[in-house]
Amino acid sequence: MTAIAIMIPMVMPIKVLLEPASFTLASHVPIFFALFLSPQIAVLVSLGSAVGFLLAGFPIVITLRALSHVVFALVGALYINNRREDILSSPVKSYIFSFWLGIVHALAEVAVVSLFFFGLVSGGDYQDGFFYAIFLLVGVGTVVHSMVDFFIAQVMWKSLGKQMNRIAKKVTA
Repeated sequence: MTAIAIMIPMVMPIKVLLEPASFTLASHVPIFFALFLSPQIAVLVSLGSAVGFLLAGFPIVITLRALSHVVFALVGALYINNRREDILSSPVKSYIFSFWLGIVHALAEVAVVSLFFFGLVSGGDYQDGFFYAIFLLVGVGTVVHSMVDFFIAQVMWKSLGKQMNRIAKKVTA
């Protein structure tokens, strides 16, 4: 999963770059899949994803946004750890979990980008206002992107059936 997380930003043909936002289709899927397994795996795959964005040559603000994925991955993995089957088998619970996790994800990314926007970290010169550049593009965009990638990961998880639940139980044992 870490290798896939590193490769996605490097080879995925569907990328939208509207600095400080970027949307690379399926870039969070390995992180969500790892999150379904364990907190430790989620953190390691998140770190790998950040390496992928760095190696792909994305701007530093986007690479640091990728590094912030450790936050939502850890929080989500800790929450879902003993509730995996219950949440992933219920459309309503998985939608609520995905939205809640998307908010955590967005808050972490907004915090990173805000450091650049307000000049606390150099490397970003944003002409657009805070509401558009940070709140709409990064904040709302991240929630939507996160939920789409969560859905993709959930479909993959379910398609693998009971095998994944057995693997998850072994990993957490």
